[in-house]
Amino acid sequence: MVPPVSKRDYYDILGVEKTSSDEELKKAYRKMARQHHPDLHHGDTQKKDAEAKFKEINEAYETLSDQEKRKRYDMFGHAGAQQGQGFDGFGGGGFGDVFNDIFEDFFGGQRGGQRAERGNDLQYNLELSFEEAVYGKEAKLKIPRWETCGDCKGTGAKSAASIKTCPSCKGAGQLRFQQGFFSVSRPCGQCEGAGQIITEPCGTCQGRQRVYRERTIAVHIPAGIETGMRLRLTNEGEHGANSGPPGDLYVAITVKPHPVFQRKGTDISCDVPVNFITATLGGKIEVPTLKGNTVIKLSAGTQHDKVMRLKGLGVPSLKGGQPGDQLYVIKVQIPTKLTTRQKELLTEFAKESGMVMEADGDGFFDKMKTFFE
Repeated sequence: MVPPVSKRDYYDILGVEKTSSDEELKKAYRKMARQHHPDLHHGDTQKKDAEAKFKEINEAYETLSDQEKRKRYDMFGHAGAQQGQGFDGFGGGGFGDVFNDIFEDFFGGQRGGQRAERGNDLQYNLELSFEEAVYGKEAKLKIPRWETCGDCKGTGAKSAASIKTCPSCKGAGQLRFQQGFFSVSRPCGQCEGAGQIITEPCGTCQGRQRVYRERTIAVHIPAGIETGMRLRLTNEGEHGANSGPPGDLYVAITVKPHPVFQRKGTDISCDVPVNFITATLGGKIEVPTLKGNTVIKLSAGTQHDKVMRLKGLGVPSLKGGQPGDQLYVIKVQIPTKLTTRQKELLTEFAKESGMVMEADGDGFFDKMKTFFE
């Protein structure tokens, strides 16, 4: 028997190639079924067209998801697929599994009652001083959030006697409808899927099950934390609806810059200005640390940008290792204003050390000229 000309190719209906895998077929079916489900369309005409399309999609997938039927269809077309074909229901294989997946997409996998929902995660942006980030602290954060109502324990009702079984769905939370050979359920409109109706709501939460409150939470800020890091406090986020579990609280860290110190990993660095006499002859200089000033010794001839190191005065390691070091970058200062006497003394020093190039002698440029000859 030749199938009607109007009957479309099953692969075209699902928008897949003949070489598509089972997983690709399943993915295409889920997408098409969600798009054309009758419950998502309104108006008699649109709903009727969606029902026809939905039936066509299911027929195509019911055939192509069965290896034997697909083989017959590939060889003989619609006539081959119809041989021995009967409706097997949803409990006998891959088609039923996928349909159940579609059902869960629409109705949350629930066939009665409201689903407990996990509460929202929250984020608190905490700004720390440089010292607080290095040494850590105990912080108290004021967190506004939705919490389960303590008076009604999250039921939303004034008392247990105020909770009645929904007369429309008889407590199932779903209403079942027959559409062709499909039995489709949707949430009950009267109880909104709860299966119960509250005749007298809780006076504290007004039936919302939760109340909005500000809660003070103690947080330990570990020593060595840095900008960009986040601390996770499990179950300190908002409480979930319908007695669902709470979300988490994330504390996002920002460290304010220090006017003197910079952080480099676990080391702390700062620039130290030193006059050229001390850098040349050596001596002791006073330098800052986060714990107060201390004295370090410079050797004679200390060069500009030389790095001095004090062990163990840096940042504690978050991993529990040894703390970093305090680094001092020597910045030799050259005077810009000299008295006549100071210039004379420096000139004498330069002559004594051979640093002055005489105008009539073999100076630097004369030597360079000779070098390139």
